[in-house]
Amino acid sequence: MINYENSAGFSSSMDEQDPLRAWREAFLFPQHQGKNVIYFTGNSLGLQPKAVKKYIEEELEDWATHGVEGHFAARRPWFSYHENLTGATARLVGALPQEVVVTQSLTTNLHLLLVSFYNPLKGKKKIICEKKAFPSDQYALESQVKFYGLDPAECLIEVGLREGEQIIREEDIETAIQQHQDDLALVFIGGVNYYTGQLFDMPRITKAAHAAGAYAGFDLAHAAGNVQLNLHDWGVDFAAWCSYKYLNSGPGNVSGMYIHQRHAENKSLRRFAGWWGHNKERRFLMEPGFDPMPTAEAWQLSNAPILGMAAHLASLTIFDEVGMAALCAKRDALTGYLEFIIHDIARRKSCQLEIITPTEKTRRGAQLSILLHGYGKELFNKLTQEGVIADWREPNVIRMAPAPLYNSFTDIYEFGQILEKAL
Repeated sequence: MINYENSAGFSSSMDEQDPLRAWREAFLFPQHQGKNVIYFTGNSLGLQPKAVKKYIEEELEDWATHGVEGHFAARRPWFSYHENLTGATARLVGALPQEVVVTQSLTTNLHLLLVSFYNPLKGKKKIICEKKAFPSDQYALESQVKFYGLDPAECLIEVGLREGEQIIREEDIETAIQQHQDDLALVFIGGVNYYTGQLFDMPRITKAAHAAGAYAGFDLAHAAGNVQLNLHDWGVDFAAWCSYKYLNSGPGNVSGMYIHQRHAENKSLRRFAGWWGHNKERRFLMEPGFDPMPTAEAWQLSNAPILGMAAHLASLTIFDEVGMAALCAKRDALTGYLEFIIHDIARRKSCQLEIITPTEKTRRGAQLSILLHGYGKELFNKLTQEGVIADWREPNVIRMAPAPLYNSFTDIYEFGQILEKAL
């Protein structure tokens, strides 16, 4: 247990002892008045790794040198480029290599997965999800239900907060699963809630879904690169995540997808097909009849977006070298220090800054969501003007996520000084 102190000396000492401190120099920081900003929005868009430029320039050079022949002649041939990402991705999310693929964008991948795992024509029609999920997930689920001519009001079961509480209880999800099990097709939850930062107990939810004869799927946009995942061992049926938040791969970049081995090998599982998911040994024969690969690669549609994947590879290489265990250890220390600083300032200034993210380390990642009682967006704007890049969510929540690869304890101490002044 760390005995935190709200002092420059303490934060500097923690940084000196930090085994990951050198990785901060691997990233590019926006500037504010000639200094690095205090960047706490890795939960929205991670900072750019310096290596990204090199990786993308190599692909531009190969394109200029080889033209279309780069599909096979480039230093990392484009035909199989996604395979460069497979091993590190599998290690990142706790999966087998054949269970993961990086391709397309997040909500595109979610729709493709829902086609495979939500089929109300077979009888079961209901989907359980968390209330106040990320809007894109809500829209995707609503549109999937409507596609079959069904009513979302009847088919989507949202599990929300109990009165006076700020996080959703897993037992309430389990109760909803039991209540609707006779007509339940799917449980679909955001692994880490984007608003509160709550980390859900994914193995527990998966077990409950399977006991009810339903599939378990997760949107891991705020979990991948943030928390320890063991998707295969947990028995999760499917999941998808973006690469631009904690994974630092650039705005709107490619998405990761996971399909458990038992489903990935099932060629009869229905899906929307594209030629990059076809048997790669026969892909260029251009013959009729889709023959899906017996891996997650079968959910690919089109050629790999090479420049985006190059940026992702640059970042993913860092994650693979550092490892999630080391990242999570520093994450907990940083987030714990941020929590301490906020509580210390709130106590001394006699103001209400309520952290609605769970206190337990096992129930959160890097993000803390602070509910401002008696303060509006003016306080957030003051922080921004002083070089703090955080995230505002209506009506009165500031989200902050110190990322262990590039944030320091000094960042958090200096943020506290700015916050105290702003209050």
